[in-house]
Amino acid sequence: MVDEKSGVNTKYKDRLFNFIFGSEENRDWTLSLYNAVNGSNYKDASVIKFNTLDDVLFMGMKNDTSFLISWVLNVYEHQSTYNRNMPLRMLQYLSDLYSGYIEQNRLNKYSSKLIKLPVPKLVVFYNGEQDTDDEVILHLSDAFDKDLRSEADVEVRVRMLNINHGHNKKIMEACRPLYEYSWFIEEVRKCRKECDLNTAVETALKAMDDSFIIKEFMVKNRSEVKGMLDTEYNEAEVMELFKEEAREEGREEGRKEGRKEGREEERANTLREKKRADTAEKRAERAEKMLREMGVRI
Repeated sequence: MVDEKSGVNTKYKDRLFNFIFGSEENRDWTLSLYNAVNGSNYKDASVIKFNTLDDVLFMGMKNDTSFLISWVLNVYEHQSTYNRNMPLRMLQYLSDLYSGYIEQNRLNKYSSKLIKLPVPKLVVFYNGEQDTDDEVILHLSDAFDKDLRSEADVEVRVRMLNINHGHNKKIMEACRPLYEYSWFIEEVRKCRKECDLNTAVETALKAMDDSFIIKEFMVKNRSEVKGMLDTEYNEAEVMELFKEEAREEGREEGRKEGRKEGREEERANTLREKKRADTAEKRAERAEKMLREMGVRI
């Protein structure tokens, strides 16, 4: 189903990355991804216990993929945009996941006895088109006032891995399904320069080598694959439209300010840049809110 006002496909609210790595059907691939990210060597996929947040039970909060392995709570998110607010979002996810863990295990957080909690491992898999390093560590404290950061009583550390084709080769070699997913996304992007998304997906599927582990799954679920990518691309386009509007408004405001200030060119430039940034941020927030109200995952 496509929302007539936005053009965003709201039927497929999941992301392709999560569809591949976050389902019971593909738990072997999830284990392979976990091993690659952590340098471990687990063999039995039955050790995985999925506990991804249900947006019905948790008031609209839904993360991409979370699962337990032994005493490790893994929270995995896929992002096609560079989002520096991921530590804050992960903190919110983690809070709800721990609440669910306590309830499911009938633990008493008001007891004087210390509750043993699984260790959180927070990872973002990034495959946006903005160039980034193979690995970036995001901190919640980056959002705090610089003069007060040392006084903060809480910190959240998020590991962001660039999974665009050609990046993080060691991890890609250790997790073949991730390498294949990365190759597929890159192939779709190349094809989209000359054709529509539907044709690009079909072309990429045909070009996929028969040795690819995920090929059968992707071909069998080609309709879902197209729907999810359609949603992801539309999300990005909606956000870009809002950002472009904000940039244009900022430019116009800057021109007016420049005319008004006249000789104070340096001061006018500073004001223009600040207004541009403030307006773009407000537009992005409005776009994100709009997408949430439409039920689209972001």
